[in-house]
Amino acid sequence: MTVQVETLDKLERRITLTLPTSAISTEVESRLKKLSRTVKADGFRPGKVPMSVVAQRYGYSVHYEVMNDKVGQVFSEAVNEAKLRVAGAPKIAEKEGAPEGQVAFDATFEVYPDVKLGDLSTAEVERVSTEVTEEAIDKTIDILRKQRRTFAQRPAAEGAVEGDRVTIDFEGKIDGVPFDGGKAEGFQFLIGEGQMLEQFDQAVRGMKSGESKTFPLQFPEDYQGKDVAGKEADFMVTLKKIEAQHLPEVNEAFAKSLGIAEPTVEGLRADVKKNLEREVKFRVLARNKASVMDALVTASELDVPKALVAGETERMVEAARADLKKRGVKDADTAPIPAEIFQPQAEKRVRLGLVVGELVRANNLQAKPDQLQKHIEEMAQSYEKPSEVVRWYLGDRQRLAEVEAVVVENNVAEFVLGKAKVTDKVLPFDELMTG
Repeated sequence: MTVQVETLDKLERRITLTLPTSAISTEVESRLKKLSRTVKADGFRPGKVPMSVVAQRYGYSVHYEVMNDKVGQVFSEAVNEAKLRVAGAPKIAEKEGAPEGQVAFDATFEVYPDVKLGDLSTAEVERVSTEVTEEAIDKTIDILRKQRRTFAQRPAAEGAVEGDRVTIDFEGKIDGVPFDGGKAEGFQFLIGEGQMLEQFDQAVRGMKSGESKTFPLQFPEDYQGKDVAGKEADFMVTLKKIEAQHLPEVNEAFAKSLGIAEPTVEGLRADVKKNLEREVKFRVLARNKASVMDALVTASELDVPKALVAGETERMVEAARADLKKRGVKDADTAPIPAEIFQPQAEKRVRLGLVVGELVRANNLQAKPDQLQKHIEEMAQSYEKPSEVVRWYLGDRQRLAEVEAVVVENNVAEFVLGKAKVTDKVLPFDELMTG
């Protein structure tokens, strides 16, 4: 067949589709006959319902299905004939003035753009690296100790100090009026661990069991409670109980309690270092990939299909609804979420996806089976039973596809870093882990 393609815009195209009405009628009749074998109607035995009744009840819906199927088939044949890569779903509208015995439709759609990859040798990329220091190992071990700490009540004569767990009653007022969330009884928190505002934390330090105290507190302008943000409150606190924390010693018993294969202090430090190095590797890789992807988008030229952006925006809105639902937000399914707030990010994702896809095709950067296996095995090492995690990933196509996407990104990052102008930067461990 000869397909006439009309260019409406940079990526927008239109073609006219025609169908013989006889083909539609024949298919409708065939489907109604097939339906009549199983359809049920009062006063008739199954399979004996007259065609007139079947047509009256189901004719419209069957005709609609046939039209959709036939138009979809003709559209697919037309774009294949014209060698077009369609981006998103076409908009189909019936067209007037079709020849006798035919029905015509206009199909308007977008095509994938030509992606012009820039000269990667001129792209500027920052590549970071981080060393796992002895200090980082010490901090991690301290965290492990805190996770297993115990508490014992302090003598009544001793005041509360940093690290203590205190139990308090408190009430806050603004201009003498109590406010929501400003009162609690039997409330516990750890002094010096950022669980309370600094002014509150400092006010409780040094207090003794049974002691009460009144103090002013200035809420920050950006405080999460909007009703009190930026305002000054007066708090009255009564300290009910003080418990001093006890951290386990770093010894063989502690290492054994953590399930370390070699339950010694040296074995513990080696195990912590190994885990930190694995975490650092993934974080550094993610950071460097982000830098590469930004450089790729900057260096490339392309028009972005609106249909793909709209589809990505819709997925992001649905993801936001799912997140609200997960957090227990009421009416999350109908919550007003303006799609336009996601559009810039959606466009960036689509643009990046098209650029990466072109780079992968042009340079054979697809994920190879051995790369998938290696990546899965490396991820599995952070779990208690790595072999089960490997089987879990390999046993599901969707999970495997997610891993494949990550490996492809890794291949792209490595390829670009091998060609771009790279500036190396050493990041402190803490900055990498909190950034």
